[in-house]
Amino acid sequence: MQTLWTPWRMKYLKGEREIINDCLFCHLLAKNDDEDTLIVHRGDHCFVILNRFPYNTGHVMVIPNAHIATLEDASTDTVTELMTLTQACIRAMRAIYAPQGFNVGINIGDSAGAGIPEHMHQHIVPRWAGDTNFISTIGETRVLPEELPETWQKLSAALPNYL
Repeated sequence: MQTLWTPWRMKYLKGEREIINDCLFCHLLAKNDDEDTLIVHRGDHCFVILNRFPYNTGHVMVIPNAHIATLEDASTDTVTELMTLTQACIRAMRAIYAPQGFNVGINIGDSAGAGIPEHMHQHIVPRWAGDTNFISTIGETRVLPEELPETWQKLSAALPNYL
């Protein structure tokens, strides 16, 4: 029998999170500690951050710096950078992890499944054949082969090569 050790997930499963009275994304952006906050890249209009509770290794979000709830509230410059950073993230992840596909998407509003509906963000999730298995289905637990600080180091080092 093999043991899968994912102690970082316990905080998520118990619902233990840092209490933040303002927007989580605005709070993380203002911290200016990219390694601690898992911010991979800061652009002029958007930033890229690892999802602290990822669906797969490499799961990032591209988030506007401006506190906006919907895509139609974003400036043309913000939308352009959002997509440019999305392309760069996909290229970097292809080089680092060789995924077989990607899920890319924005959930706008509570009814669409947005976890933080007050600040829009785009998810980029690398995918591999068979990356959902019995652990995910029955145990409701994702097994990730790499810790977040290691993913942060790889992506923050690679991303500038694709911008």
